[in-house]
Amino acid sequence: MEAYRNRIYEKYASVFKNSQSKFNEDAAYYWGLPYNYYLRSWLPNNKDVTILDMGCGDGKLLYFFIKNGYTNVQGVDISHEQVTIAKQACLTVHEGKVSDFLASNLDTFDLITGIDFLEHLFKDEALRILDLCYTALKTNGRIILQLPNSDSPMSNSVHHADFTHELQLNPSSLSHLLRLSGFSAVEIREQGPVPWGYSFKSSLRFVAWYIIRSLIMLWNLAETASCGSGVFTRVFIISGTKSCQ
Repeated sequence: MEAYRNRIYEKYASVFKNSQSKFNEDAAYYWGLPYNYYLRSWLPNNKDVTILDMGCGDGKLLYFFIKNGYTNVQGVDISHEQVTIAKQACLTVHEGKVSDFLASNLDTFDLITGIDFLEHLFKDEALRILDLCYTALKTNGRIILQLPNSDSPMSNSVHHADFTHELQLNPSSLSHLLRLSGFSAVEIREQGPVPWGYSFKSSLRFVAWYIIRSLIMLWNLAETASCGSGVFTRVFIISGTKSCQ
């Protein structure tokens, strides 16, 4: 298990992501624009909060946070290539296992994110990570995860696009796991075309997607007498909070 991961993550940026060794600020900026919409109302108003991005990759989300004025941002990733690139965007990037880093930082973070991260784990690892995220967050802290959506008709195209993908989850199954780990106020969003504030083409795509989503819901209704989750994009985003006990 570790052998295959070590071999792949050693060259993950250059072979699997076709990344350059230099961090591309322009590409990161445009990548981050839709996240102003995807993460609406979930981000803290206080710019001094402590933020951790798990499996931070080449640092695009770290760059997004920094460009939005957050001053205490950290990342952790197991891939040396990815960390080397990410450090060009944010100096506080740690190389190593996410589980080890979380275990050594209890009650530390106001926000923990994991963009395209959880699906790379085995079931027991994912459960441990969610438990560790809960203990690493401060009270009223938030977790935000993005991952492939098994409810999408195109889910296999995403799952099989990366050899290191292990988990297949949908909004319902991940909601259950978050609640099992103690999280509350779980909220799920699609990660599809942005309806406004991004581009005219994106707005048109949003209208088209609204029609397609309605047809998928009709399909579900005809087959199962239920419209389903209503979240059918290839990728979805989910949030939960650590409330006072």
